[in-house]
Amino acid sequence: MAIAFTRNSELMIQEALRDTPVVFIAGPRQAGKTTIAKQLIEKGKTNEWTYFTLDDQAQLETARNDPVGFIRHLPATRIIIDEVQRLPELFLAIKQTVDEQRQNGRFLLTGSANALLLPKLSDALTGRMETVPLLALSECEILNRTPTFLNRLLNLEPLTARNTRIRDHIIDRLVTGCFPAPVLRTSEHRRQAWYRQYVDMMIQSDILEMSNIDYPESMNKLLKALAICSGQLLNLSDLGNRLDLDNLTVKKYVGMLEQLYLVQRIPAWHSNEYKRLVKAPKVNLIDTGLICAIRNLNSDNLLLNPGQFGNVLESFVCNELYKQAVWLSERVSFSHYRDKDKVEVDLIIENSLGECFAIETKASATLHKQDFSSLKRFRNIAGQRFRKGILLYDGDHSTAFGDDLFAVPIGALWS
Repeated sequence: MAIAFTRNSELMIQEALRDTPVVFIAGPRQAGKTTIAKQLIEKGKTNEWTYFTLDDQAQLETARNDPVGFIRHLPATRIIIDEVQRLPELFLAIKQTVDEQRQNGRFLLTGSANALLLPKLSDALTGRMETVPLLALSECEILNRTPTFLNRLLNLEPLTARNTRIRDHIIDRLVTGCFPAPVLRTSEHRRQAWYRQYVDMMIQSDILEMSNIDYPESMNKLLKALAICSGQLLNLSDLGNRLDLDNLTVKKYVGMLEQLYLVQRIPAWHSNEYKRLVKAPKVNLIDTGLICAIRNLNSDNLLLNPGQFGNVLESFVCNELYKQAVWLSERVSFSHYRDKDKVEVDLIIENSLGECFAIETKASATLHKQDFSSLKRFRNIAGQRFRKGILLYDGDHSTAFGDDLFAVPIGALWS
């Protein structure tokens, strides 16, 4: 029997269905969107929901031939449409139906492309639809624990870890990644085989379907280049030179990978008072299993190469915090700090009041005062906006290192 993971976004989906006509579950393919949709059918009343998937070619062609007619002739039940990004024209037809008869929770849509970025969608469902992100599993979901790290950080509460000195565990997690299917596989080479097939499927199917691609053979090379520089500044010119593509084409292709939730850009933190800041965003792949498979990294590679381990670990921490931020009741934003002296902080989390919380990641268990130099620089630049700086490390206790600066075991992320 397959293991069913408890997804923290499910409660958000159920809440949205109670007061919003259209709910859109958005996230990468194979993250669990269809599973959640079908679980809602199982938990609902008999014949409450009718399920359609546009991965079914017959249903896709029927809807494509007459989008308005397809929506108008749906059963008088609540409707689930899976992989709706394959036919953006349906959004306008859904809008018409919602405007004619507004009914909360009538449509549950899922999609592996960001609907808000689809050029054909525009603002068709503004005010009628709520988007609930469903990313790959968080470590909290894999271990069936309630996420508390971000809440405790934002509320200035002490951060502690149930698990300490977890190098072997974290290396296994980096290579395994967080998509449900490879998490359930028992061998490293079978997990990496899943990711390689996943990349091939995305490029050969979803990306080519989204848009006219002039150089489809370049998408694989671009994704590999982005995996290598995950956690680093995004330099379109450098990528273009490596791939023999112009800047506009590279920008377009990176945008497509973002749209499919494979890549995310982390904007640069800015301050009106301090001008010596680098404005370029950082780029990050959304899963470390994907990074390791594309770069042919295994557990042995990470054990023997601290530089590669630290680089992939930074992406893991970033992804874990992005996932936890989805479930917060308050909105936060993420950025990175880098100045022209090349001083940088991995992640800056900013709340609605403009208060800043800085996160640095260190792969080792040994601490030195100089490990806090970047956090101290940012504390000085942010001034009164600064609330707390955290250095996540593979240690066994939380330690204060000056005003509002703390070393915290990495395991605190899911404790």
